[in-house]
Amino acid sequence: MASFPPRVNEKEIVRSRTIGELLAPAAPFDKKCGGENWTVAFAPDGSYFAWSQGYRIVKLVPWSQCLKNFLLHGSKNITNSSCLKLARQNSNGQKNKPPEHIIDCGDIVWSLAFGSSVPEKQSRCVNIEWHRFRFGQDQLLLATGLNNGRIKIWDAYTGKLLLNLVDHIEVVRDLTFAPDGSLILVSASRDKTLRVWDLKDDGNMMKILRGHQNWVYSCAFSPDSSMLCSVGASKAVFLWNMDKYTMIRKLEGHHHDVVACDFSPDGALLATASYDTRVYVWDPHTGDILMEFGHLFPPPTPIFAGGANDRWVRAVSFSHDGLHVASLADDKMVRFWRIDEDCPVNVAPLSNGLCCAFSTDGSVLAAGTHDGSVYFWATPRQVPSLQHLCRMSIRRVMSTQEVQKLPVPSKVLEFLSYRV
Repeated sequence: MASFPPRVNEKEIVRSRTIGELLAPAAPFDKKCGGENWTVAFAPDGSYFAWSQGYRIVKLVPWSQCLKNFLLHGSKNITNSSCLKLARQNSNGQKNKPPEHIIDCGDIVWSLAFGSSVPEKQSRCVNIEWHRFRFGQDQLLLATGLNNGRIKIWDAYTGKLLLNLVDHIEVVRDLTFAPDGSLILVSASRDKTLRVWDLKDDGNMMKILRGHQNWVYSCAFSPDSSMLCSVGASKAVFLWNMDKYTMIRKLEGHHHDVVACDFSPDGALLATASYDTRVYVWDPHTGDILMEFGHLFPPPTPIFAGGANDRWVRAVSFSHDGLHVASLADDKMVRFWRIDEDCPVNVAPLSNGLCCAFSTDGSVLAAGTHDGSVYFWATPRQVPSLQHLCRMSIRRVMSTQEVQKLPVPSKVLEFLSYRV
C-alpha cells in the first residue's frame, strides 16, 4: 500500500517550509491521559491564536507577536513560555496590544471557536427587554467545549469567563460561530445532537438539531451563515437550513466515520474528511462529489475502508484563497491539495496529528498533536487567476442551481460550478 498514486514520484512533491513549533510542557505527575491538542483556532481578525494544550488548559497568544518570534528564531523549536515571554516584551508600553492568556477551563477541552459581534445583528429572540451581556463590536469571544458537556464563553481580550452553557450530556466535540456576527453558536456533541445557542440572548439555547444516530464529530457554517454541515460516526454527512433549522439533505459517499468538514470561502464547495482514507469535495447545493483526495493507494474497498487502515484522515481545512485544501492523516503526513488536482502539491511530516487550521490570511497552517504541541508550516502560495476571483465573487451570492440558469456558454457554466 502506498501514500500516493503509482504515477507520482513522492520525492518530487514540494516540502512545505516549517515556520515554527509550540511545544507542550511536561505532563503533570498525576495526569496519565488528557494531554491531547484536539483543537486549534485563529481569531477572525488575526489578533489571536488559541489551542487546547491538554490537561484543561487553553492558551491564547497574540498571533503577530508569535509569528515574529518564529521569524526571529528561524524554524528552531520554541516553547510556549518563550513565545509568551516575547509577546509580553513586545507589548510592554504599547497600547491596544492584545495580552496573552492561560485559561484553566476546569475539564479537558475538545473544541474551540472564536466569535465576534456585529451590532446590526440582533438577538433572534425579539421580545427581550433586558440582557445580562451586551456584546460590543470590538469584543472577541472564545468558546470552549469541554469533556463534561459544558461550553464556557470567555472574553478573549481579558480572559474573563462570561457564560457557562449547560445542556449537552456528553463531550462537546466541536463548536462553530455563524460568520455573520450574530453570535449564533452551534455545538456538536457525542450525545448525538447539535445545539444552537444565541449569545446575544445571554446564551439561550434556541434549538436542538436531531438526526445523527451516533456521535457528532464536527460542524461548520457556510460563509453566508445560511447552511450548516455536520459530520459524525456511521458515515454521516448532514446539511441543515439555518433559517428554518431543518435538514436539507444527507450526503452519501463515505465508508467510515466522518470526522471533519469545512466550506470553501465562497460557499460553493464543502470538504469532508473520513477514516475511510478519503477527503471528498462536494457541491453542497446538489450533493455531488466533485473531487476525491485519496490517502491510500490502491484505494481500499468499502469493507476495508470501514475498518483500521493506518490512513485515517483526522482533519481538513479550506484555505482562504479558495484554491487549496489541507488534510492530515495517521500516515504521519500533512498534505496540501489544489481543488483541481488529485495529488498533493505540498507535503509536510507530522506524527500523531489531530487537528489543523489556516491562519486568517491563509499564509500559515497550524496543526495540533497528541502531546499538546502545535506545528506551523508555510502554505502553498499562488496568485489566483482573474477567472477564479470572478468565480468566487459570483458563487458567494449564487447557488449552483442559480448558476445553471445563467445564459452563458456551457464551458463557463462548468467552470462556475467547479466541474472543470
